[in-house]
Amino acid sequence: MPPFDFRFTVDASDRLTSARTGVFVTPHGEVHTPAFMPVGTKATVKAMSAEELKAIGAEIILANTYHLYLRPGHDLVRRAGGLHRFMNWDRPILTDSGGYQVFSLSSRRVIEEAGVTFRSHLDGSEHFLGPEEATAVQEALGADIIMAFDECVALPNEFEYVKASTERTARWAARCKEAHERATAQPGEAGERAARQALFGIVQGGTDHGLRAWSARATVDIGFPGYAIGGLSVGEPKPLMYEVLEHTVPLLPADRPRYLMGVGSPDALLEGVARGIDLFDCVLPTRLARHGTVMTARGRVPVRDASYAEDFGPLDPDCDCYVCRNYSRAYVRHLLKANEILGFRLTTWHNLHFLLSLMERVRRSIREGRFDAYRREFYSLHGEDF
Repeated sequence: MPPFDFRFTVDASDRLTSARTGVFVTPHGEVHTPAFMPVGTKATVKAMSAEELKAIGAEIILANTYHLYLRPGHDLVRRAGGLHRFMNWDRPILTDSGGYQVFSLSSRRVIEEAGVTFRSHLDGSEHFLGPEEATAVQEALGADIIMAFDECVALPNEFEYVKASTERTARWAARCKEAHERATAQPGEAGERAARQALFGIVQGGTDHGLRAWSARATVDIGFPGYAIGGLSVGEPKPLMYEVLEHTVPLLPADRPRYLMGVGSPDALLEGVARGIDLFDCVLPTRLARHGTVMTARGRVPVRDASYAEDFGPLDPDCDCYVCRNYSRAYVRHLLKANEILGFRLTTWHNLHFLLSLMERVRRSIREGRFDAYRREFYSLHGEDF
């Protein structure tokens, strides 16, 4: 079977910013960009079924290599027919390579040129992931988009460490591409599965413009069907993140999708889109939901608070989602305080609907030539600190 023809087409661009709309074609359907990807770390978006995600407009979701490698194991997922069949999701899936866990599990790992040795957060057992291993696990999982193995560096950090890490990430990216090409060339089912996956490279470099430029050039020189910008939203102020994006995005090919990893607050989505980003992911909407906070057109509402005990209005008066049409703040608060599962399901449903609807309105505003006006209208309601 020949490799799948992953196509990305830009169909509209904003006149005043770098915002654009496009379509990315994958083996499991089209992704209309700019798009937000709900995070299903362990092959489930917390509290939501596949059918419910489709109902609120999710076109693509994200799963995590490291966590699925540990449990239930990538070989089991492969035997089940891949992630799509295993979790009953027939739309596109992107898998993170495990590079973020190099950052988030820093106390449990050792980094070497060959890769990273982790100590499992589940049972303390020792495991090794390098570029070849991370690529092989993702090939077994069967996601449409797989990510090169990288190190996400904590910020702030010493320049020399960030430089060494950025250079190593580029070397790892080259090894990931070589491993994926070898897998694609295999005969039989394994080769066919790999041929239906797009491997994205990741640009690192912290907040240093020179390192970001070097990483972008090195990653583009290796050559990938899409490019991610990693290592942001890990402690730096948002204005600094936007500055890095302004410097980095123009260095990436305009005919390939650009993915900003781990960013999902509404203001950051708008500012990322304005700077030419096409794809986003973040645990923020589901994490806020589990802690009893909902996103609304006028900012966050901590619906778990006592002040909402007798508020019989919807979570968001400007929202038409299933939750807002059927349930009150008082009822949702009651469920949350009683630790009823339905409460967490309802807040999660609403928050994901809010962000997916936001991105749909963003796409429409770009196509209609009024994105910058829409962004100003949004801030007039929210303010800029969301």
